[in-house]
Amino acid sequence: MSAHAGDSIKIIAVNRKARHYYEIQDTMEAGMVLTGPEVKSLRGGKINFKDGYVRFSGNFEAFLCGVHISPYENASSDQDPDRERKLLLHEHQIRTWKAKTEQKGLTVVPMKIYLKRGKMKLEIGLAKGKNVHDRKDALKERDLDREAKREKDRYK
Repeated sequence: MSAHAGDSIKIIAVNRKARHYYEIQDTMEAGMVLTGPEVKSLRGGKINFKDGYVRFSGNFEAFLCGVHISPYENASSDQDPDRERKLLLHEHQIRTWKAKTEQKGLTVVPMKIYLKRGKMKLEIGLAKGKNVHDRKDALKERDLDREAKREKDRYK
C-alpha cells in the first residue's frame, strides 16, 4: 500500500482467524463492487469473514465468496448477505495470484476491510493452510514469549 500524505484509513473489520489458520505469504489491496446498503452496513462493522475466500473465474475476474455482510436495516430492497462480490484488481494481479493458487495449492483469504479516501478496500492475503500441529506450536511459542517478557519485566 502506498501511503499518500492525505490518506486516512479507517479499519472496519479484521479477519483475526486468517493468521491463526493460515500462513500469509503476500498481501494485496483490492476494491470491491458493493451496493449502497452494503456500504452503509459495512460502515457499521456488520461483516463476518468466517468462511471467506477469493475465487478466480475466467482469466481476469476475482470474486469474494463466503463473506456475510448483514443487510442494512433502513434499506428498502431485498439484499443477499452472502452474495459473491466482484473484486477490482488489475489483470496482471489476477493472473499472477491465480497461477500461484493453481500451482502451489495456496488459497486467497480476506484479511481486513477498511475505508481509504472514502472508498471501501479489502486487503487479501495469499495463504498456505496451517495444520493443527503448526497452530499448536504457534500458540505454545506465543505463550513462552509472553512468559519470558513477564519474567524480564519483573526483574527490571
